[in-house]
Amino acid sequence: MQGYTVPLSPRGIANLAPAPPWHYAGTVVAVEFVADPAAAEATLPEGLVLDPETPGHGVALFIDWQYSSTGKEYLDPARAQYHEFFITLNARWNDTPVAWCPYIYVDNDAAMARGWVQGFPKKLGSVHQTRAYPIGEPATPAVAAGGQFGATASASGRRIAEARVTLQQPVADPRVLATRPVVNLRHFPRLAKERQDQPAVHELVLAVLDDLAVAEAWAGTGELSFPDAAGEELADLNIQRTGAGYRFHLAYTVTDLKTLIDYTA
Repeated sequence: MQGYTVPLSPRGIANLAPAPPWHYAGTVVAVEFVADPAAAEATLPEGLVLDPETPGHGVALFIDWQYSSTGKEYLDPARAQYHEFFITLNARWNDTPVAWCPYIYVDNDAAMARGWVQGFPKKLGSVHQTRAYPIGEPATPAVAAGGQFGATASASGRRIAEARVTLQQPVADPRVLATRPVVNLRHFPRLAKERQDQPAVHELVLAVLDDLAVAEAWAGTGELSFPDAAGEELADLNIQRTGAGYRFHLAYTVTDLKTLIDYTA
């Protein structure tokens, strides 16, 4: 039996996700927000604390992704393309500023498998964002001052996030949009009745993103809401105010991660 993720198979090509490297390129619509600090703190796992300089600060990201590994998987767009919505919250690991990801939604099973391996707590969702084409209005916004972009996310048929960004100016140094490393919780429970409170894997991990690049970044104003939805806790963050909005392109490669805490050791 061969493969990296399930299902393992005789030839090893039926698995949801092959072994890394995993290459990603995408278009991002993002909005900064400030949540109720107590609600943000309640999402943090052991080992992380709320960033005392920016308590409750977070970012909501809607991304139109294209993925590839070593075989030009992007030539099979039905498998390689997907949409994702997630939030990060500012936190600290010891003295290091990090971005904690408590909630994330995706519409592709292979992307979900890769995410669980990395520690992203991915759930199925439906995510959309306004597209831009270099062909002129009226059916497309301009990537220029005054251009407007909307984004939405739903889960189980219920709207969970809505955003709108109005562009104002290019970002002078796009690197400022990706300064905090992302921290995740890898968690895989046991099913054996006597050990259900003893997870097989429970690790706090730091994402390692190689060849990280940000391009064509624009900043402006942002609007964001998390409607209440059954079976979800995103709205519990209780947005206090929104900040800047952004649209940019993002790319990176995943080949590794760093374990910060192994709670089962």
